[in-house]
Amino acid sequence: MNNIVKGKKLDFSIADVNEVYEGPVGVLWEILMGEQIHVGGDKQTDIMAKKAGVNKNTSVLDVCSALGGPARHLAKKFGCRVTGLDATKKMVDEATKRTEKEGLAHLVTYKLGNALDMPFKAGSFDVVWGQDAWCYVTDKGRLINEARRVLKPGGIIAFTDWVQAGNMTDREWEDLNSFMAFPYMETIDGYEQLLKQAGFAIIEKEDMTPDFAKYCHIYQDRVRDELKSAIISQYGAEMFKAADNGLALWVKAADEGKAGWGRMIGRKV
Repeated sequence: MNNIVKGKKLDFSIADVNEVYEGPVGVLWEILMGEQIHVGGDKQTDIMAKKAGVNKNTSVLDVCSALGGPARHLAKKFGCRVTGLDATKKMVDEATKRTEKEGLAHLVTYKLGNALDMPFKAGSFDVVWGQDAWCYVTDKGRLINEARRVLKPGGIIAFTDWVQAGNMTDREWEDLNSFMAFPYMETIDGYEQLLKQAGFAIIEKEDMTPDFAKYCHIYQDRVRDELKSAIISQYGAEMFKAADNGLALWVKAADEGKAGWGRMIGRKV
């Protein structure tokens, strides 16, 4: 059994993630989850924004901002300024285009860059933000240290992520992470430890794994029913089979409490 082994990683890099999100898989995730590309959509963005104290005077850095859905939503709903950081050029270009189309370029901008070496000066932001994306990052401790560096004194880190919630066999661990191109999933307790080590006081640590299982079933049902014919016609039967098989692995792991979802909020001290 793999008892949540620390330090074990698959050999996925930024280049692998770029390949995923520059190709049809990135399109499929948007079709499946909406342009926010995270569990719970606008509702979860609003919940975390309120917990993080986002308002019209807040400067937010959205790390791994993808298509910019959360960034635009935050700007529209709360009037804050948002900078999106993403390592995939196609995502940055598309996010910029959509933001200009919505007339939000005065509040939302995007930067192509690496979350492990953020191209910003120290003390630049009030909030560092992430939604279900840091599971792609190869060194989560370094990411969190970088988040602390770019935060102002007393600044807030707020993020949700897909996490390992229970023990897995080595085969389960490899299949789940491989399907998503994750180097590894952190645990909720692991994130708490990384935050404390980086110099954050924990404001909230919430295990949302039961909700995660519910959403996994929703995504599986959509692929098998509503989206099946469109996926096959646009991308072929092999793509549908791969998506269906991969989601089945995640549904099973979520139902068994092995794969989950969590929210962390901390304050820079």
